[in-house]
Amino acid sequence: MSENRTIRLGQYLKLAGLVSTGGEAKYLIQEGLVRVNGEVETRRKRQLHVGDTVELKDRAFTVAPEDTSGPLPPEGAPG
Repeated sequence: MSENRTIRLGQYLKLAGLVSTGGEAKYLIQEGLVRVNGEVETRRKRQLHVGDTVELKDRAFTVAPEDTSGPLPPEGAPG
């Protein structure tokens, strides 16, 4: 069931088009510029679930079932 699937924060930032590289995601997360469900998150490998909200640069996105439905690439993989 896709509702039980997760996606890592760094991967989600790339999927949502908020960053273009894993390195950029790592930097923004470590600098405390990313919020998950309204709280600053500094863990790149934070597991996101369907319904979680991710905020960056005055933009907010909600994790949807399709974001967690497919096989996920390993952290740092292109894409």
